[in-house]
Amino acid sequence: MMKKLIVITLLCSFWGVMYAQHHVDSADIKNLPSNPFLPDPLLMDNGGKQIQITTQRQWDTQAERIKADYAYWVSGTVPPPPKGFEAKILRDTIADGVILRTVELRFGPQHAAKMTVELMIPPSVKSLPVFMTQWNHRGWAQIAVRRGYIGCVYAGADSKDDTKNYNEVFTGFDFATLMKRAWGASRVIDYLYTLPQVDKSKIGITGHSRNGKQSLMAAAFDKRIGAVVSSSGGTGGESTFRFSDERFNSEPLESITRVFPHWFTPRLRWFMDREDKLPVDQNSLMALIAPRGLMLYSANTEVQGNPWGISQSYKSVKSVYHFLHADSAIAIHLREGRHQHAARDAENFVDFFDYIFKRSNIAPKNKLYTSYTFDHWKQQSDMQIDPLHFAIDGRLRSIQHAKQQAIPALQDSIRKDIRWLLGKEPKGIHVEKPLSAQLTRNRTYPNDYLDEVIGEPSLPEGVQKMTIGPYSALGEDLWGSIYFPKGAVSDSKVSAKLPLVIYLHAYSYATGYHSRSKQAIKQFTDQGFAVLAFDMVGFGSRIEEAYHFYDRYPRWSKMGKMVADTRNIIHDVYTRMPFIDRENVFLCGYSLGGTVALFTAALDQRVKGIAVMSAFSSFRHDNEVTEGIQHFVQLHGLLPQLGYFAGNEEHIPVDFPELLTAIAPRPLLIIAPKDDRHHSTSVVGRTVSEATHIYKQLEADKKVVFKQPLSAHSPDPYYGEIAAWMRENLND
Repeated sequence: MMKKLIVITLLCSFWGVMYAQHHVDSADIKNLPSNPFLPDPLLMDNGGKQIQITTQRQWDTQAERIKADYAYWVSGTVPPPPKGFEAKILRDTIADGVILRTVELRFGPQHAAKMTVELMIPPSVKSLPVFMTQWNHRGWAQIAVRRGYIGCVYAGADSKDDTKNYNEVFTGFDFATLMKRAWGASRVIDYLYTLPQVDKSKIGITGHSRNGKQSLMAAAFDKRIGAVVSSSGGTGGESTFRFSDERFNSEPLESITRVFPHWFTPRLRWFMDREDKLPVDQNSLMALIAPRGLMLYSANTEVQGNPWGISQSYKSVKSVYHFLHADSAIAIHLREGRHQHAARDAENFVDFFDYIFKRSNIAPKNKLYTSYTFDHWKQQSDMQIDPLHFAIDGRLRSIQHAKQQAIPALQDSIRKDIRWLLGKEPKGIHVEKPLSAQLTRNRTYPNDYLDEVIGEPSLPEGVQKMTIGPYSALGEDLWGSIYFPKGAVSDSKVSAKLPLVIYLHAYSYATGYHSRSKQAIKQFTDQGFAVLAFDMVGFGSRIEEAYHFYDRYPRWSKMGKMVADTRNIIHDVYTRMPFIDRENVFLCGYSLGGTVALFTAALDQRVKGIAVMSAFSSFRHDNEVTEGIQHFVQLHGLLPQLGYFAGNEEHIPVDFPELLTAIAPRPLLIIAPKDDRHHSTSVVGRTVSEATHIYKQLEADKKVVFKQPLSAHSPDPYYGEIAAWMRENLND
């Protein structure tokens, strides 16, 4: 307990000192321009106007601005390189012909700063490339030595960190832990440059997780590093702060700056819930590495990562590499597996260094699982849409003046527009084989391998799970799980007919529904509901399924597929699940899951009630300080047809007021947090207000519950409230 108190005291002291050095208040952040998209490294500010960079001189100026902004807002400021250093050899032996040398470097005022480095120098008559990494990755360096590299590990890691006192030694600079370690790596390079065994043109650096973050910082701020691989760096590494919020079930800025306050400057925490205000982001940092070698290396299915976000970083930074005529020097590798690494990864790192240093011609494959672009979709679909052929604000006037007797016809016409927006759904058929009430009868093999890699949520006490797999699959050959409340299963058989919640996940590309569903399962099962969960197309265990989606279905949409899958599962409930009360099927979704729930319920009258969180604002009227329709078009490729309405959003034929109208008069719970930067509070309120008229006409206005709490950091606190609301709306 005493150790914990000491650690907390030290962290608080660190925070206070750092905060006092460069005070920032809310007004400073508020006055910064808002950009919900990644900052474009090739756009530079010129007197308040954004101009395209076209010359090397402009880029050099831009790079210096990015460095200054990144140091101030993210990493903390760094001192200039020291004028000299002392090197003390602590060990110098030979093992199997390899020199093992441990050196302590001393530098700075009174040589009060130090950095310990271990070198592993294989025998050679010529100078050798260097494989640099941190103290806890010595095994990687061992592999590199066999590949003809000088292995170099330095004490800039949790296991051995010589940089802890740098703030005291170099006063006036507030570099935080990760930048201190990165700056310490540059001091190692100072020493490497004095060694005749070192090929100075071939120094590569790599690190994993937090060490991946610092490796990017080191390479961005030190041009002597010829190549870098960031392995599973996550948020603040390959993943940007903008694309790592709660929607993605990765590590949001709020969490990373709270749990690890010493990693970055305290100024970064001021951007919590205001990530769009950050003048720079991780793509900006990585752009500084161009035209030198850069590989973004992560896993598709690790909780700390976000493969979609990493792909967005890659696409952004690649534009700089293209501008500098270095397209082949940037790479991305999204492996299978979880967060941890293995020898196969280290071999891949060396392969990349070999390619960059022209020691091999084995080029990276650079496969993107989210390679969709709107331009490619337009070519594939060959659709021609004139937005001006559609009336302004669609059917809003009809909604606002609809009388009770006209509402069914209005809803039918809205559903027609919804189907048009979702795209042309191919004809299909339903599964006919009934599902057994026995928990283990609905699958004949173990779980899908990706399902097992991601890992199931830990179950609340007494809750039991039914896995539905091949030969008895859900919908169109889908894996899924149903969770049953305590006491509902006897002798491995469901013993009651239960109400059901279909849980729809957020933009959790890496994990699907798995890692974020525990609280939802607990709260719903506590209220006596069964919970059915599955991964939507392009997420978790189905990430590969979306790779060629628009090549296969050029006139459909991924949102259409998600809705179709959900509706097919509802059909399964009605025709194949005798243990479910089909009159009480509810949908619950957060972020993307909430959007899918609304589209599904608008088209499917079998849905009893719907609860959504942070799920919508407006296609037509929320396109200034948010991602707007580009969220659905360019970023996630969910509704590509909306792309034709860019600049003419008021002509979009169907919007969320229409969706809510089509759902009436069924129970609807909407939770729209006030600090949700993706959906303007005023726009959400107006959308709900526009649809409420229909509920009033149907004498069902009490069935709409609209809440606007403050926090959007996590949906978990709201599931208990949602479950209780659903319980109140059960059919007797």
